[in-house]
Amino acid sequence: MQKLTEKLKLNIQFFATPSYPEANLQTVSTLDNYPEKSIDHVYRFEQSLKDFQNALGISRLMPVAEGVTIKFYGKPTVTLADGNVPEGDLIPLSYVTPAVESTKELTLKKYRKATSGEAIQRYGKDKAVELTDDALLKEIQKNIRKDMFTLVQSGSAQTSLNAANGLQAALATVWGSLQTIFEDDTVRPIVFVHPMDIAQAIADKQLSLETTFGLNYYTDVTGTVVFSSTQVTKGSIYATAAENLVVAYISADSSDLAQTFALTSDDTGFIGMTHFVSHETLTQQTLAVSGVLMYPERLDGIVKVALSAGA
Repeated sequence: MQKLTEKLKLNIQFFATPSYPEANLQTVSTLDNYPEKSIDHVYRFEQSLKDFQNALGISRLMPVAEGVTIKFYGKPTVTLADGNVPEGDLIPLSYVTPAVESTKELTLKKYRKATSGEAIQRYGKDKAVELTDDALLKEIQKNIRKDMFTLVQSGSAQTSLNAANGLQAALATVWGSLQTIFEDDTVRPIVFVHPMDIAQAIADKQLSLETTFGLNYYTDVTGTVVFSSTQVTKGSIYATAAENLVVAYISADSSDLAQTFALTSDDTGFIGMTHFVSHETLTQQTLAVSGVLMYPERLDGIVKVALSAGA
């Protein structure tokens, strides 16, 4: 009977419901320190944005809360009262009506990218994860630039000047125009040009091109900074003063959102980012959140010059 009992003993633990992931499983998060990787990617994005900001000469950073509506103003309407007031009489009030040309709500934008375990296995983590993260950040940068160029080129945002014969003549025209518009201030002109319109100037004389935030630029003899982008309409140049540009952003480094989702950022807080592993799908996930808007404060401070056909 004793031998029969021993034969009937069951391994109860063998039939227990398994629990996953198993203890001591070597996962990506245990083999690599992803917070540091997040900070690295965030730093590269924000350093690029800082370089762009410095190249433009933007010194005005405005942290705002999500959902804030930004108003874009044109030239205000002034109702000027009669200034011929007899001695001792009440001076009538003049009235200034701000001209709100358009508005834009600043919202938090969210981006996620997943890299499969098979891709990491085949191509290695550096290619499968880090290079695709760089591509993701470049696309986020592109969207930020797109918003700015849309505002700069909007119909209500510009004063059209007479067509100029050649890029150099157009740069001289906008330089003089901006000095007139901002006559009470010392301003640094910023010009945005399509690459094909700037190509001839490069061919005609030696220019030293710099690159920042995904854009090529050079500095004109007048001190005007000329940026080249395909997002600018070919055949016209658009210009404003560096002092007229503002960067509004939703801080991603000190909010409850950042703490809840373990977002990392540098001291600017332009973008929050984190990496995490999804065991259910065998993917390594990248999460990025950003709310950045670069815009001109005065829409009447933007000028447009068409390049003549013979340029």
